[in-house]
Amino acid sequence: MKHSFKSDYCELAHPEVLEAFTAIGTTQFDGYGLDAFSSRATELVRNMVKNPDADVHFIAGGTHANLVMISSVLRPHEAVIAPKTGHIFVHETGAIEATGHKICTVEGKQGKLNPTEIDEMIIEHEDEHMVKPKLVYLSQSTECGTVYTKAELSAISDYCSSNDLYLYIDGARLGAAVNSPAGDLTYSDIANLVDAFYIGGTKNGALFGEAIVICSEKLKDDFRFLIKQRGAMLAKGAAIGVQFEALLKDGLYDRLAQHSVKMAMKIADGFKRIGCNFLHPPQTNLIIPVMSTESAEMLRKSYDFYDWKKLGDMVAARIVTSWATPEYIVDEFISDLERI
Repeated sequence: MKHSFKSDYCELAHPEVLEAFTAIGTTQFDGYGLDAFSSRATELVRNMVKNPDADVHFIAGGTHANLVMISSVLRPHEAVIAPKTGHIFVHETGAIEATGHKICTVEGKQGKLNPTEIDEMIIEHEDEHMVKPKLVYLSQSTECGTVYTKAELSAISDYCSSNDLYLYIDGARLGAAVNSPAGDLTYSDIANLVDAFYIGGTKNGALFGEAIVICSEKLKDDFRFLIKQRGAMLAKGAAIGVQFEALLKDGLYDRLAQHSVKMAMKIADGFKRIGCNFLHPPQTNLIIPVMSTESAEMLRKSYDFYDWKKLGDMVAARIVTSWATPEYIVDEFISDLERI
């Protein structure tokens, strides 16, 4: 059977999460996220981001988290600025546009926005004959596997604050970003620099679930109404709360992220040793090495991965490791790579 490097949700869930999930059994709990499990998980998230006043809401998936958060922030004539690689623009089937809000895209570099590009977009939308950009969206880590540094995010945060823009982070792979050797942002740094973000569970050991963290007081009112209206409020909300409690109570979340990044960096080192380049610098558990199409096809006989971009007779391949990637599989992959 082939080992899959297609994504970091190819395994069901970490055993400790599954054990906590099934241990509920017939225990009764309040519905809609008002249960004791979710309450304890909320406090763990607040401790994690060092913000006791943050509002925390557990949502089943990333697309729903983005849709509910962004649509709740924007008035009907307002729009979101995002890089062209942004998940909301490329891989969410127009979910944001379906709520009536345009996504204004900028080119970005290595999947990242910068204040200059944001400013150019603001200037371009000059009057009431156009949508009004009001929210800046970015991913940490990015869809290219890169990470924003503290200096980069601080510059964007300062620009947004000075120009009356909201700043929101898609944190599907936030654990990998915080534990990246190239990163210097902590969870508390992020909470201090943005209006809202989410902590991804689906791609870091949870069966499903993300934790939206709202830091700005202006965005907190009536958010549960908006979750319900968008169909994102689970009757059995405890099913997400209990998972985050298991992930956060003793540092499991970060340990899983550290493993996924370590395995990707080991694979990246293997590519470097044989002289391969990368489409973007390898920084997290998602790396994009460039190899010949022939080599990629030979590797694909034993391993699954996506082609990110065709480059003539070369291909940039997207390789993603997870919290569950066995190191012996990584060693076998590197051995096969070197042989090919």
